[in-house]
Amino acid sequence: MVVNKVQTKNIVFGDNAIPFIGGPCVIESRDHCFGMAEQITEVVSKLNVPFIFKSSFDKANRTSISSYRGNGIEDGLKILEEIKNNFNIPVTTDIHLPEHANEVCDVVDIIQIPAFLCRQTDLLLTACLTGKIVNIKKGQFLAPWDMHGVLSKTKEAEEVWITERGTSFGYNTLVVDFTGIQYMLDYYDVPIVFDVTHSVQKPGGKGKSSGGNRDYVPSLARAASAMGVKNFFLEVHADPDNAPSDGSNMLRLEDFERTVNDIYRYSYTC
Repeated sequence: MVVNKVQTKNIVFGDNAIPFIGGPCVIESRDHCFGMAEQITEVVSKLNVPFIFKSSFDKANRTSISSYRGNGIEDGLKILEEIKNNFNIPVTTDIHLPEHANEVCDVVDIIQIPAFLCRQTDLLLTACLTGKIVNIKKGQFLAPWDMHGVLSKTKEAEEVWITERGTSFGYNTLVVDFTGIQYMLDYYDVPIVFDVTHSVQKPGGKGKSSGGNRDYVPSLARAASAMGVKNFFLEVHADPDNAPSDGSNMLRLEDFERTVNDIYRYSYTC
């Protein structure tokens, strides 16, 4: 088995310190984002675990044209930069156009490529030229071995991660293929991240918005940890039922500490 171990600033991916990427799905406001960052960092500081704050300035892939998308790249980056400096933590956000790459690289530590755009050649090439870590969400429509082709477009990158976020299974349903995760752990010499919260999403499941079931998040996280996954992505919200994006699958803030503790408790040392 390949043991994915990469040093990024003060974050070790693949060692005994299991790092987490997390935050609210979309930037709702400066006050909300700061409040979430403060409460999440209190938990990770208490548990002494590495943490990267994530939130999106634009959710370009929404079920409905009327769905809230975010506060835009200019204001969003200002908020992320304040959070980075105020809490002394790395930050990440997703981009959707090649020109976004150079706009975000002065602020973020990791550039995230959305799942539906993971094969967009120009987007990948531009992101890789920034010198930032590029975290590629594996498309729900791709087999694990299809990521070989995606990785072939990242040769100019300083560092690449792959994030698993569930696989399409019929209409409006995602499933977690643990054999696929094992394949990526075995065959890709890059950190593999498990996005637990998006893996319980039901895309378009509510007709005009996506559904999901956050109750499955803790058990899937434990299972992945037990099989050897070392890196986790957990979107977190204090009031997910009233969140403007992906509320059904985001983990409640009150359940975050217990979920992180369980991941460590069930961790399999490769």
